[in-house]
Amino acid sequence: MAHHALASQESYNPNHLLDILLGKMQLKNDAALSRMLEVAPPVISKIRHHRLPVGASLLIRMHEVTGMSIRDLRDLMGDRRTKYRLSDAQGRPKPTEEKAAPDAASTTGNYAH
Repeated sequence: MAHHALASQESYNPNHLLDILLGKMQLKNDAALSRMLEVAPPVISKIRHHRLPVGASLLIRMHEVTGMSIRDLRDLMGDRRTKYRLSDAQGRPKPTEEKAAPDAASTTGNYAH
């Protein structure tokens, strides 16, 4: 079973967040929560079983529906990170490669007279 990196944090518990949302929105079960958040029911199940992290788009949707701040939502699930770190590959310019194709101007021809 593959776990995401956030799941390695001992304080991370997305079930707490989902349970609070169920209570706050007076919903009976995860199926009702999935309808409110406009996600497929397996998404909620995967989050509960730590197979899928609560992503940014879902956090934003939770914020829109509940009016709770993103910080409060993250605190409820135990995500205490203050900074998000990008991998070394992200944001780095692509290595320069030799042009394999001829210059576009030379292949299209110069029709300006």
